Amino acid sequence: MREWEQFFPEEERKIYEKAGYKGKQPFGRNPALLIIDMQLAFTGTRPMEIMEAIEEFPTSCGKVAWEAIPKIQKLLLACREAEIPVAYSTGDPDFKAALGNATKRKIGGKDYLKLAGEFPEMIKPVEGEFIVRKARASAFFGTHLITYLLSKGVDSLLVTGTTTCGCVRGTVLDGYSYGFPVFIVEDCVFDRSQTSHLVNLFEMNSKYATVIELSEALNYVEGLKRLEGRQAIRAESTGTRNPKP
Repeated sequence: MREWEQFFPEEERKIYEKAGYKGKQPFGRNPALLIIDMQLAFTGTRPMEIMEAIEEFPTSCGKVAWEAIPKIQKLLLACREAEIPVAYSTGDPDFKAALGNATKRKIGGKDYLKLAGEFPEMIKPVEGEFIVRKARASAFFGTHLITYLLSKGVDSLLVTGTTTCGCVRGTVLDGYSYGFPVFIVEDCVFDRSQTSHLVNLFEMNSKYATVIELSEALNYVEGLKRLEGRQAIRAESTGTRNPKP
């Protein structure tokens, strides 16, 4: 049993199970990888204890971010090799300047540091990868993400990033509401609060998503490279299907 399941008392787990909240979604044939808010504002510039980390950036999550980054990188590289669409989300500085943060937290001077909006070197976007700049928690809200996913023929989502209780959860709920099977890679998401992290993984797995381990995600991605017909699906979605002789 995984940590986010053990966190809930057995009696409460039985309630969810009896009510039918534990089903697993089927994997799609043409997923996209979403990397949510993996900027230095949330990771910090180096691994630090949380109380030290928030001296650098108030939104930093400390060491847990740096435990997740190599795992996100591993999945990211696998997705690139399999030609799976990759989309990143980041905050919208213009909206923040005009109307404030995505949460109730007050804006401070460090929120406007250019460094805060940069991606850690290990997982920086490469040319051709989509970046959405969002004003609120969900990567879908007020952005062109849904248009991008539909244009790529995406039929499911692999979700990574931060924070589990905030922007990851907001994106998961909207992704599910748009009709995508959503898979949260538990090794690749994190939060400044471990309690909040575990509770939200349990809740999202129960209602809106399937929480999977990195090993399962990697096996899934590897299998897609050999999936018969997948290249035809991708060609159709991008308009690059070879004409018949």
